[in-house]
Amino acid sequence: MAGLEPLYAWARPAISRPPDALVCGIHWELIRHGYRCLGTGDQPGPDERKSELLPAGWEANKEVYTLRYKSTDDAYELLLKAIMVEDSMILNVMDRRSQKVADVTLAVADYINPEHLDDFHKVYKNTEELRTRITSGIIAPLGPPAGKARKEPESKEDVPWDENPLRLPPRQPMGARAPHRPSPLSPFAVGGEDLDPFGGRSGGMIVDPLHSGIPHPGIDPSSGIPGRLPPGAVPPGARFDPFGPIGVGRSGPDPDHLPPPGYDDMFM
Repeated sequence: MAGLEPLYAWARPAISRPPDALVCGIHWELIRHGYRCLGTGDQPGPDERKSELLPAGWEANKEVYTLRYKSTDDAYELLLKAIMVEDSMILNVMDRRSQKVADVTLAVADYINPEHLDDFHKVYKNTEELRTRITSGIIAPLGPPAGKARKEPESKEDVPWDENPLRLPPRQPMGARAPHRPSPLSPFAVGGEDLDPFGGRSGGMIVDPLHSGIPHPGIDPSSGIPGRLPPGAVPPGARFDPFGPIGVGRSGPDPDHLPPPGYDDMFM
């Protein structure tokens, strides 16, 4: 509990019994979480200022310790009452703005060595447990002040592309290779495209002439197209938009093999 040692040394003249030492430790834990002490009693006094120190007269009432705190961002104002019941201390804390209340009961002997009140290094024990009890029993229920570390909610991860059938796959980056298409000659590819039209598979009922699995030679317009363009008809490097079926003896279905319903004119 870094910082508690100088506070304990400053408050040592007022610490006369174990509950005083425990209140000092609880006070410092609130300071660590972004709160500052305003004073004692239920009502504010004149010229109050936020302080990391315990106010004068904080130990005057040995039965009920009453302290008021405010967060550094002024979002929370706590009223702390530490009530002694035999050997236990009941902490009752209320946020005056939200009216939220938190309660924690501590056994004084679990955290204070009564025979070592003069030795800071021996007076406290089970400090990690004490910090956990204060954090979970008071700080968390009432809300941490702004500026303190808060646990962010876990973000929901996106559903992977291959597990969401309603998402289109991402566009292929420029310069990247085209996705691999399985050979339509494979017996396991039959009907694959019909079952998964966005999966980049082949084997559907509709034939794609450009991906039929049969290699097609590239076209050099400057070399001419037999029966259509003589050699040299298109200057090298000129833009050329081929017309008609590409290549000679091209295999594949007629371009009009799927006319609109009700149309018998194959020249439409």
